[in-house]
Amino acid sequence: MKPLKLRALLTALALTVAPGIAVLGTATDAFAVTKISHATATQMFRDGITWSSSGNCSDRNNPTCTSFEQLNLATAQGAQTLKRASGCALNITGGTETGHASGTYSHWNGYKLDYGKNTCVTSYVKNTFTYIGLRGDGAPQYRSGSGNIYADEGNHWDVLYYNCGGC
Repeated sequence: MKPLKLRALLTALALTVAPGIAVLGTATDAFAVTKISHATATQMFRDGITWSSSGNCSDRNNPTCTSFEQLNLATAQGAQTLKRASGCALNITGGTETGHASGTYSHWNGYKLDYGKNTCVTSYVKNTFTYIGLRGDGAPQYRSGSGNIYADEGNHWDVLYYNCGGC
């Protein structure tokens, strides 16, 4: 097959999106991300993961809420993996709601969760994962064995899930 025809075919495939799947990137580096609803995420978190918001709400368009609408499935599974591996209490304080920094690997795009700080989680992250230096904003960062990034933002952990962390 000629390179131009192959590229056209890949582009067409990349533009064909099944319900619940978002395709990111170009035709040559496209990959599928499974999105889940707020209800699905909260069901997944029922076994020992709590969540809270300063506004006591879950509206994705309200920055005082904690929403899981359009969360990546791998991100929700990553939270489950962290809970299981650490044995720590986890309280999610930030999800996919507006008000976080933008970018491809952002809260809004379903790649990040914020966890309230507690001694157990902090100890687990610092003693289990590899310190990789300061983020541009000065937050210390740690990389898990699976490549996920944990940033200490002072009063919470900002976690970037590239994958489910070994689910």
